[in-house]
Amino acid sequence: MWMAIVSAVVINIPKLLLTYYILLISIPQILKGEKKIGLNVLEIVIVYALCIVLYRVIFNFYIYPVTYRNIIPTAPLFEGRRILLGIMDIGFVTGAAVALKLLRIQLTGKEREKNLVKEKLETELKFLRNQTNPHFLFNTLNNIYALARKKSDDTADVVMKLSKLLRFMLYETQKTFIPICDEVKMLSDYLELEKIRYNQRLTISFEPCIDDPAKSIAPLILLPFVENAFKHGASETRFDSFIHIHLKLLDGKLNFTVENSKENGDAQHVTENIGLANVRRQLELMYGDYTLDVKNELSTFTIKLMLNLNSHAKI
Repeated sequence: MWMAIVSAVVINIPKLLLTYYILLISIPQILKGEKKIGLNVLEIVIVYALCIVLYRVIFNFYIYPVTYRNIIPTAPLFEGRRILLGIMDIGFVTGAAVALKLLRIQLTGKEREKNLVKEKLETELKFLRNQTNPHFLFNTLNNIYALARKKSDDTADVVMKLSKLLRFMLYETQKTFIPICDEVKMLSDYLELEKIRYNQRLTISFEPCIDDPAKSIAPLILLPFVENAFKHGASETRFDSFIHIHLKLLDGKLNFTVENSKENGDAQHVTENIGLANVRRQLELMYGDYTLDVKNELSTFTIKLMLNLNSHAKI
């Protein structure tokens, strides 16, 4: 047993030399492109040949005469059968080590690529949300401006409600997901703010039906649809108009419909504005199962969103 242990340890010397030459020198050079691959292969073959010679020298001049005390007769140094045995012995150990190294490099590369994609998606998502917030603020400031010009007594109330909404956007939108009850509360506050501006000229109905108020949803994913109804519906209508909002959540499946009246009387192809384009991209990034239907008819404009909240992606 002792003889076997000593011989196994000693004969590892040429195996270690070839293995670490490939791992520490050849592979980094190939990955960095410092040399041509053909030159690297030639160097590996030369080192391999030298290690086989060292392998045979160790056997003939140490293991057989010293470790085994000539129990096993010494063979010719370059006997074909013993050379083939050395090639297989060294090649197997080195090949296994190189395979594990390449596997580790590949896994590390995939993990790095995954992290880069994650960072890119997070950056894009933050950019889209940062676009949504000023877009909302711009529309609301227009409302306050209109009330101020009319010297309306409701201006102060609108400013107060706006501050509450901005507080929500400042703190809640930094989260990846929020309870849908918070999103619905924010929509209700926004509708109350708009009701002050339009008074009796606009009929607003909001019918939320939620089976699980704690169900998570991406923040501000629904607001752009409601904003769009006010900006391109009520604000462009001279006479009485309406906005009907239906929200139903059942078993994680969300159905959200926003329908508003309009006066221009055309049913042309819809060109999405910043708000709708941003929310569509957010849906693509955050959820795998959704459908978004935009319908432009002669007197109404309708947006229907069917969203599986259980299909949210882990960014």
